[in-house]
Amino acid sequence: MPERKPFDILVLNNIAEVGLKRLPAERYRIDKGAAQPDAILLRSQDLHDMKIAPSVKAIGRAGAGTNNIPVKAMSERGVPVFNAPGANANAVKELVLAGMLIAARNLAPALEFVRVLKGGDELIAKRVEEGKKQFAGIELPQHTLGVIGLGKVGSLVADAAIHLGMNVLGFDPDITVDAAWSLSAQVRKAHSIDEVLKASHFVTLHVPLLPQTRNLVNAKNLELLRPGTILLNFSREGIVDSAAVVEALAAGRLKYYVTDFPDGRLAGAPGVIALPHLGASTREAEDNCAVMVADQVREYLEHGNVSNAVNFPDMNMPRESPYRVAIANANVPNMVAQISTTIAKAGLNIHNMLNKSKGEMAYTLVDVDSPATPELVEQLGKIGGVLAVRYLPVRD
Repeated sequence: MPERKPFDILVLNNIAEVGLKRLPAERYRIDKGAAQPDAILLRSQDLHDMKIAPSVKAIGRAGAGTNNIPVKAMSERGVPVFNAPGANANAVKELVLAGMLIAARNLAPALEFVRVLKGGDELIAKRVEEGKKQFAGIELPQHTLGVIGLGKVGSLVADAAIHLGMNVLGFDPDITVDAAWSLSAQVRKAHSIDEVLKASHFVTLHVPLLPQTRNLVNAKNLELLRPGTILLNFSREGIVDSAAVVEALAAGRLKYYVTDFPDGRLAGAPGVIALPHLGASTREAEDNCAVMVADQVREYLEHGNVSNAVNFPDMNMPRESPYRVAIANANVPNMVAQISTTIAKAGLNIHNMLNKSKGEMAYTLVDVDSPATPELVEQLGKIGGVLAVRYLPVRD
């Protein structure tokens, strides 16, 4: 097998070194200025206004959300966009619990009260005794936590709340089988967001930002809250209508809005406890995300297998031949037949094949018994609906 050049990886933002070390130096060049990279690894860098080189075969985001990546445009080029769902779940869960306790015990205003105290020991002690009653809070047991979104983070939050003695009401119409199995039987099932908002003392949001979830919590359904409810948003900024939240706080329907996403409407508003996007900001979460996404990108570049791509189906086909072809195409009829026919006309025997689809995208892996020629790759690329073709012989 002829020697092959290393894969060039363009790294944007600071990706944890423990993740970059998953890409062996003899096969990968890590370069923060690569002009023609094979893949891009990033965290928060916005790619929407960036010219993404034609050489890019994969993009990996060391985090869960992919709003900073032009996913649709990459799908049209046959480029998978990987993320790291669940890798930062524990970090977010712990911050949600912290937010609940900060709100339940009125710690934010209490801290500010103490911060500005002046005088000697005796005077400060007197003012503390006089002032502490205004910060009396509540304990969590027997209160109801509503969890909207029961993926990895939502499930961990629900489980932790149960262990703290809370009643938990959950809603997620799109819950996966794996998530359902991991969910505690003590979580009561709600049938709508409105049901959760009506019944809960605390409400926490754990859904992705999609067109259908933008302003999921809004002026209309905030009217359903019982007075003094505490709302927590460690999901995405656009999930909640900030202006409606400020109005609900002023009206007393909300006691606190605890969020990781401050904006101009929330700044300085009474009852807002805003943090500077700390959800995944732990050493452990950054390491976990970097390792997960680096492994996924490497497996795709070398073998064509796909895990946790937001725009490609999950695909894992063990190698049964050193000669593999990977084909990304639009999810339209007769593609597998055309691919098989083209390979057969080139005189190659198909040893194994796997085809799956996800929405408008389909993906096919084909192991053949002898080397594929550049002419075959070109012919496959000419099939109507084919977006990208890669030949993946086993690398030395």
